Amino acid sequence: MCAVKGEDRPERGGEVEPGWYTPVLGLTDQAGQQVAVPGRWGWAVGTVYDQPEPQVLIELTVIVPARNEEDCLGACLRSLVSQSEDVFDLGKDWELVVVDDHSTDRTRQIANEAARGATGVTVLEAGKLEKGWTGKANAIWTAAKKARGRWLLFTDADTIHEPGDLRRAIHEATRHKVGMLSYSPRQIVSGLAQRTLMPLVFCELALAYPPAKVSDPNQRIAAANGQFLLVEREAYRRVGGHASVADKVLEDVQLAFLAKRRKVGLRFRYAEDAVSTRMYRSTGAMIEGWTKNLALLFDNSLVLALWRAVDILLLVGLPVLTFELWNARFGVHGLQWLGAGWVLALLWVRTLVRLYARVAKSNFPFLDCALAPLGLPLFVALLYRSWFQHRILKRVSWKGREYAG
Repeated sequence: MCAVKGEDRPERGGEVEPGWYTPVLGLTDQAGQQVAVPGRWGWAVGTVYDQPEPQVLIELTVIVPARNEEDCLGACLRSLVSQSEDVFDLGKDWELVVVDDHSTDRTRQIANEAARGATGVTVLEAGKLEKGWTGKANAIWTAAKKARGRWLLFTDADTIHEPGDLRRAIHEATRHKVGMLSYSPRQIVSGLAQRTLMPLVFCELALAYPPAKVSDPNQRIAAANGQFLLVEREAYRRVGGHASVADKVLEDVQLAFLAKRRKVGLRFRYAEDAVSTRMYRSTGAMIEGWTKNLALLFDNSLVLALWRAVDILLLVGLPVLTFELWNARFGVHGLQWLGAGWVLALLWVRTLVRLYARVAKSNFPFLDCALAPLGLPLFVALLYRSWFQHRILKRVSWKGREYAG
């Protein structure tokens, strides 16, 4: 919480004089509601967070938190900077803010090079990570407090943006009259482990968080993807910004729940037309990432692990039993065993078809979906590992930091 500096000065003609503070990005339930906050000389009128309000707001602020992202940050920033055009000029109509979250690799250098080569790109150092904050929330909040945009876009350093997706996203949010718009990007995978596991994870996500229900204001279900999260400035203030989800490992999903609870309007969809991402550069990073997230994404993660273990048992066991029964066709009661073998074969086909019907909802290419059954053992292991870390050990790690589970 920051002390209120200066004096309260009423707005004149809808504008605030430079240097005077006006309440923004507060943690109140109603738009424009003011509360008492501690100031330098006692209590003053304001909100939980006060900052100098820009004289003139620009259209958009894009915020990219980055911690040890030297492998992907450059491509992300190039895809964002290329969005600048005459009617949407970087530095005039929108700004790009990269927040270095205390990286130990070349992340800061890459960000600085991008800032030198383009007007409107700013590089910040994330504020000191206080107890009770996750690194990502802290980095984003560092930039959000300085943002000048009517809209704020939070996007990860491993994303690649299609030309024009920033403007189209603002138009989409405006057209649907929502204060929060989130895209699920097209996933780029490599290696057998990723190609078999990722479709399984994302098909379960699609079933647990159907976009149509997430976007329905009458449904309680809520979801968002922090890889592309667009929020209108006032809506961000009403949900309390990232300060309201400071300790949440899945801060994007929690913000979505707040958006629904405070009725700012939420829209969520799969958007291969707008953005893509390669979430993990190695199998180890993938295992660490899903260990951190799965138990939070699926409340019934242990039950889900048991059901997928049953799938493994059926997919492996039924062919073995079928083969044994067919081998008995010339023995006593051979015809009965042969018939039983065909029943088991049909049951195996049904299990496989049911699994593929689920995996098809992942929006992954056909070949990746076809390989997905090979990833079932790893998926079951990660569901259990995530459950154990969160429910038993009550701690998880990510990028060299440890958080409460």
